[in-house]
Amino acid sequence: MQIAESVVLITGASQGIGAACAAAFRRRGAKLALIARNQEKLSAVAGSDALVLAGDITDAAFRQEAMERTIQTYGTIDVLINNAGIGLYLPASNAPVAQVRELFELNFFAPLALSQLAIPHMRQRGRGMLVNVSSIAGELTLPWFTLYSTSKHALGSLTTGLRMELERDGIQAMTVCPGYVNTEFQQHAIAGRPPASLQRGRPLSVTAAECAEAIVRGVERDSRLVVTPRAGWAAIWLHRLFPAAVDRYLMRMRERAA
Repeated sequence: MQIAESVVLITGASQGIGAACAAAFRRRGAKLALIARNQEKLSAVAGSDALVLAGDITDAAFRQEAMERTIQTYGTIDVLINNAGIGLYLPASNAPVAQVRELFELNFFAPLALSQLAIPHMRQRGRGMLVNVSSIAGELTLPWFTLYSTSKHALGSLTTGLRMELERDGIQAMTVCPGYVNTEFQQHAIAGRPPASLQRGRPLSVTAAECAEAIVRGVERDSRLVVTPRAGWAAIWLHRLFPAAVDRYLMRMRERAA
């Protein structure tokens, strides 16, 4: 897809991957609509040339308003980047269901709802791209991060299904699987903390800027799946080929970190 002059709507755009995506797409000449809850941080990222949409995407009325304002401002939407997400570092065996629902509202249901709002506009033009930021943790379940992994696996499966559903309409769908991104993500988790040794080691780490560049390249190439860093592919394929061995390795990592 050609990015110059395309309208790109990014959620979670006030910091981290979202803010880096705003900068990367701006450099390529995109028109930006940026969503986040923090008005001040979002305005700093948006500058003078992007549409600022401050609010909570788990709220249906705000989602509708954000999409309508984007269409009113730019006349269309070409790329939707569902980047906003949150973590939950509690065991699935005893995590409060209310917190699990909160996790899924942001990590799964909000991207689904925003996609449903964007699709009719993309379908009218016969083009568009849905980009869902998942995680390598969505491809192989991390035992210290089970519920987050579950939510991201669901998001990746949704993306695959949307791609097949919408192919005849000219609409692409891309899953993005970053490793550990150097952001404030862990500090903003709903509950719990990752093991201290994992916070220090951060295997398969990538910066927000590197992740954003991988996303931009994926959009330009109409990619199906983007894994960043590239070394993440090795972990994914090892798990597909030798799932029991990888599971044992991950469990030993959790036990050593406990």
